[in-house]
Amino acid sequence: MIRNYQTASSDRYGLLKSFARENRNNQTIAEICLWQQLRGEALGVKFKRQHIIYDFIADFVCLEKKLIIEVDGAYHFTDSQIEYDAYRTENLKQFGFRVIRFTNEEVINETNTVISTIKEIIQK
Repeated sequence: MIRNYQTASSDRYGLLKSFARENRNNQTIAEICLWQQLRGEALGVKFKRQHIIYDFIADFVCLEKKLIIEVDGAYHFTDSQIEYDAYRTENLKQFGFRVIRFTNEEVINETNTVISTIKEIIQK
């Protein structure tokens, strides 16, 4: 079993934990929508939201399957954010995680498709 602090940088855990708590308390509509579908092992595995991995906070993660789900709002489509997200994804891959991304619009308007995609990945 992987414990929360085992996936985080020990020297920055306290600060990141504070940010993660703030993110959980201020979720976007899309994050709320997706969490309702993931919580309570609804897909047969446990997901955590706003979980710290190394120096990053993942929107949703299934530690058992090493799967990270990111829900991206409009600011993720700026050149600088695209570059940072690619950097972040590469770092998370080095820790053995697979990162998948959905836009806010996909989560809200195509929820069934998003959940089907997640289920397919979990079953592999």
